[in-house]
Amino acid sequence: MVRQVRAAWLVGGALPVLVVSIAFVITIGPADISVAEVAEVVRAKLGLGTTGVSRITQGIVWELRLPRALLAAICGAGLGVCGAVLQSMLRNPLADPFLLGISAGASTGAVAIAVLGVGAGTIGLAAGAFGGAMVAFALVMGLSALAGGGTSRVILAGVAGSQLFSALTSYIVMTSADAQQTQGVLFWLLGSLAGARWDDVALAGIVCAVGLLLCQSQAGSLDAFAFGRDSAASLGISVARVRGLLLVGTALLTATLVATSGAIGFVGLVLPQAARFLVGTRHRALLPTTAMLGAVLLVWVDALAGTVAAPQEVPVGVVTALVGVPAFAFLLIRRRGMP
Repeated sequence: MVRQVRAAWLVGGALPVLVVSIAFVITIGPADISVAEVAEVVRAKLGLGTTGVSRITQGIVWELRLPRALLAAICGAGLGVCGAVLQSMLRNPLADPFLLGISAGASTGAVAIAVLGVGAGTIGLAAGAFGGAMVAFALVMGLSALAGGGTSRVILAGVAGSQLFSALTSYIVMTSADAQQTQGVLFWLLGSLAGARWDDVALAGIVCAVGLLLCQSQAGSLDAFAFGRDSAASLGISVARVRGLLLVGTALLTATLVATSGAIGFVGLVLPQAARFLVGTRHRALLPTTAMLGAVLLVWVDALAGTVAAPQEVPVGVVTALVGVPAFAFLLIRRRGMP
């Protein structure tokens, strides 16, 4: 009960922190923009008043920086929840979409759509990414089962799957893309929110909201999975149906986020661990806490990526890896001696 109350306070407190964070990071950049001007532009665009801010400033806020900040928040929330769900279903705290090869498979699918010219638009990229993510996850789980199962074998199979689909992506780019496409794809593969548009925000936001609601509705089942499949079945849970539903949901969510922002790694690994430390393992509190922590974190990480090497921009996936790799090493050391 205490942890549930703490979770409610954390989520409630994180909402204004997220809003203030988005408003503040929009002011960061070469153009001199204040938080007051950001608020004035947003109010005017929402039809809640007029603004005396210049058209150039309005364009920077509304067309460039606000979609990017919102997409960063959506990606952080979605990837964090995907990691929490996968860790619970697989009973492995080292599981996340990046390490299990889901992000790599989604990247291959999206790049195939973009480079080979078999589809167009954000929805087409998301569809290709979803297909790639499902194939990658099926391959990883099949390889893990053939190797005898176990938490360590899942991770090893994920590493193999990631390498395979990364190689396929590189092959597609090197054989089918021109120089300009190659440069853009390679930057995007490292995780980039620089090209965020409102249609990206709309698609990612809708899919993320549906995915979060789906996962939250299965919070009780995820709690039961912590004791194993047999224990969950003995509690009356349809294990195959719930696992299939959540796996498809997390794959679709990961694919959509990869299609809009590239492969951003380690968010789904680190954030669920931090959320468990704060609110415990009950998923009714864990999932919303993870989502809010992920949203706030990625907003600031993206702001850091855009300014740390200015005027050049560091891909956000590079920054998350610099944070995530030490966290991954810590988890590996802590699990020393476990299967």
